[in-house]
Amino acid sequence: MQYASRREARAAEAALAAVQVGTEVAVVAATSHELVAVEPEVIAAPVAEQAVSEAATIPAPPASLSVSIESHPVVPPRARAPRAAAARPVARAAASTSSSSQHRKNPLSVLATMAVVGGLFAVAGLPAYAVSTTDPVTQAAPAALGAAQSVAVTSNITSETPIRDLFTATTPEDLAESNADAVRAAANEAYLASGARELGDDYPWPFELTDDQGGGLSPLNYYYRECVDFVAWRLNRDAGSYSAPFKYVWSNLTPNGGDGSQWMSNWIALGRTVSSTPIAGSVAYTGANHVAYVKSANADGTVTLEEYNWIPGAYSTRTIPASSVVAFLYPPG
Repeated sequence: MQYASRREARAAEAALAAVQVGTEVAVVAATSHELVAVEPEVIAAPVAEQAVSEAATIPAPPASLSVSIESHPVVPPRARAPRAAAARPVARAAASTSSSSQHRKNPLSVLATMAVVGGLFAVAGLPAYAVSTTDPVTQAAPAALGAAQSVAVTSNITSETPIRDLFTATTPEDLAESNADAVRAAANEAYLASGARELGDDYPWPFELTDDQGGGLSPLNYYYRECVDFVAWRLNRDAGSYSAPFKYVWSNLTPNGGDGSQWMSNWIALGRTVSSTPIAGSVAYTGANHVAYVKSANADGTVTLEEYNWIPGAYSTRTIPASSVVAFLYPPG
């Protein structure tokens, strides 16, 4: 095609380039992941209108000018440079349009992306020990279980006082008592094996700790398993006093001193009978800080004695000449 002037040729070429660029943009947009359809006419229309406007301002050629249209479709070389120059602003406009189209994301796609990202952050923030809200037994949520249950609390309900004395610390006193119990158990076992009961011993406390073992005073106020405590028990038994309050105790039997060496002096001081003739039930003061109970006065001039602590802490009997005894203390009247 032959144009009347260069300006008209440039305008026609610009319109043709706009149409071609619009078509290319539409094809690119259709193949993108956003699947946005762009009509070629939408992009090419402003360019075409601009070209038509410019063509309208071109003055009409003189009547003598003849225009011939050739069938050769090739554009002269000089006309190709303006076409490329005119295509660049159109390409930039198409690229700008495509870029703005890419920036205008689908709102639903944006919301979906935000939801996914928020979910990832929420999962990352969950603790490793998160507990399932589903009951493993009933396979039901707690809310559903709570809706199906009801609890009624009566007004007369009472709280149970906690027991706090189940466990106690061992004190030194407790430990000492525990050790004492062990000694008592051992002494009682030895006493039963000795056969003292079969020999006639009736002393009530044969297993209690002696003074040397850390024991204390008996109900008669003499030390357990000493000779004086055994003799005081026998005097109470003969008087018919078998339990507290006993008839004879340290305070009225030997108030001037309870040691074995002091018994005869107490008898003399209290005006009781002191003799060299033995009788059953009397107290044999043998000297050497010891007293015994006279079980019998024998016709052969001997006496049979029952005593504690002649053998340390134990009951025993022996028969000795009456003449070997320092004095016989008769029972209080």
